[in-house]
Formats: sequence, structure tokens, C-alpha cells
Amino acid sequence: MDRRRFVTTLAAGLGMAAFPTLTSARKTARPLTLLILGGTGFLGPHTVEYALSRGHEITLFNRGKTNLGLFPELETIIGDRDPDMNRGLEGLMGRQWDAVIDNSGYVPRMVSASARLLAGNVRQYLFVSTICQYDNWMEGEPLGTEGRPRAVLADPATEDVSQHYCALKAYCERAVDDAVGPRATHVRPGLIVGPLDRSDRYTYWPVRMARGGEVLAPGHPQDRTQYIDVRDLAQFLVHCAERGLTGPYNAVSMPRPWGEFLETTRDAVNPEAKLTWVPADFLAEHDVQAWRDVHLWADRDSPAAGSLSWSSQKAMKAGLTIRPAAETARDTLAWFETLSPDRQSELRAGMGADKESAVLTAWHRQTGEP
Repeated sequence: MDRRRFVTTLAAGLGMAAFPTLTSARKTARPLTLLILGGTGFLGPHTVEYALSRGHEITLFNRGKTNLGLFPELETIIGDRDPDMNRGLEGLMGRQWDAVIDNSGYVPRMVSASARLLAGNVRQYLFVSTICQYDNWMEGEPLGTEGRPRAVLADPATEDVSQHYCALKAYCERAVDDAVGPRATHVRPGLIVGPLDRSDRYTYWPVRMARGGEVLAPGHPQDRTQYIDVRDLAQFLVHCAERGLTGPYNAVSMPRPWGEFLETTRDAVNPEAKLTWVPADFLAEHDVQAWRDVHLWADRDSPAAGSLSWSSQKAMKAGLTIRPAAETARDTLAWFETLSPDRQSELRAGMGADKESAVLTAWHRQTGEP
């Protein structure tokens, strides 16, 4: 998808809401030169659009394989995060920028290579990490803070991202620290949601509410959830670069009641949908699992509840803003409806209609409620 189609499609589908920066952002008093490692996937385009609206000069570095032509007016250095690959990082040598935003680092060896190469050529290195890089992150105490230790691995040399994504992010942070020291910024988002999110983990909920009828609401209304809208994360990254903010920041909404989230999402897209609450123990008996069949939810009495209980107070005091849940729901649904009919018919996450119906039928049979 080229940039004109990208922006036009979103603008048409969202009434310009997908990129509030296109209509409301003000240029900064001191434009920066920014290098973005990546820039054309999910978080990247939102970051680039916001940075451009603020008047910054952007250089992209990527393999040139995702969304070719999205930002034709920008300098794009073609290379590879792996220094052992053809061309590798050579295009970055001898260049200088005010800051680098690294949103595509997953393997410590590769992150170390870019951070060390750029250490003398950038004032600030912003690394997009993850809330799950903390040790025992799912079992954290309520409102866990940036003071929690990072995860460790029995084999720190592993590069198996599919098995060790969270802990490898912790080692990527260490690699950045080793290279640039106190000039590092570690932004740790929770689940990133919103327009362009192709995982459907969050998108399932506004799409399901829009379909209407009886909607299975898992657990209890007082369970907790939290996430970060991709546009809020993008704006915070640029804000950190503009203000020279360093150190670690949990970039996620403060925990909010699960029932409030589902009701707000429903009311935003289809107030006629009916929520039916089904307890966690009944769901377990019918093989309904958190983060497989239902995302953004964990039973508040389970160890996994800690995964949705992190504090973002430090980031909010530094300038992180969280838009209303209703806005995220409406904008995400509007973007999703711009996709092809075939794509819309096959959600990549969430409970299938047949399974949801079967579980609801079993629940009504047990309770005797219609």
C-alpha cells in the first residue's frame, strides 16, 4: 500500500480520526532529525505521520519489503538489522541524527550492532520494548512499576523469538544500555491496538460488538484490562525525543474495569448488542482460554491477572496521553471495514461464532435463564 492510499483510506474510513495529527498537531519549535529503524509496519507509520506533522526530518532504515512506497518523499536506507546479512548496517555508517527510534528490535545481537554503530552518531536511542520484559511479568503485584527487575534467560545466547520474545526484549534493552548508557530510553508498551493492527486481538471486540446479538462477556465486570492505542504510543515516542526524556517508561493505560471496557466498546459501535457474563470457572470447563479465545482479559483470581496490572503513572507524568476507549473502538472498526471482504470474514484472533454460541447455550442450560 502506498502512502497516499494508506492516508486516504484511513481518512475516508475514519473521518480523519485515524491520524488526528494530520488536522490538529502543531509543529515543534525545534525540528529534529530522526532515524526510524522500521517505519512501515504497524507502529511505524503512525510514528512517522506524527513526527512529520510536528515538522521533524525523518530517515527510514528497513529492508524495503513491507508497504513499499508508503513514504516515497522520505529518505529510506535499505539494509538489514542483521550485520551479517548483505549490506547489513553499512548504510548507517558515518551518518548523524538527533535521535533514533528503534521499533523493530527483537534479537539482542542485532540490537547491539545498531546501538553500538549509532552510539557516537545520535544523542538519544529510543528502544520500543514491551511490558512483558519484566521478570515474572504475569505474576506481578498490582500496579507494577519500572523498578521491577528485567527477565533473565538460562541461555542468553538464544535467538528463538517465538519462544522467548519477552525475555529477549529485556536483553535488547541491556544491549542498548551497554552501547549508549544514560542516553537510552526504553518505552515498554502493553498490548498495542488500533488502526493497522492486523493481529485482531483487540479488534475482535469492536467487530464482535458491531455484529450484535448476544455477546459472551468472559469473567466478571470487575476483572481488569489495559492496553495502549498505537497513536498514543507513537505520540509518546516523538514526545520523548523532543523532550530528551531518557530511562524506562511503561506505556500502557492504567488498569481499568473489564466490564467498563466492554460496555464502552459496545456503546461506541452498537448499543443494541447484549452482554452475557459467563464466570471464569465455567469457561475453563468448556475450554475457553484467556489470550487464545478471548484477549485483553484475565480472571482476577488467576496468576495471569498481573499481566494487566501495570502502572503507567511515570509515563503519564512525563506526557503520555490516553485517548477515550470509545474513540479507539470506533476508529479501529472503521479501519477494519476498509479491508477486503475476505479479510473481514476471517478474524485472526478471538472466539469463533460457533464456539461462542455453544458456550452460551451451555451456560443458559445450566442457569435456566433464557
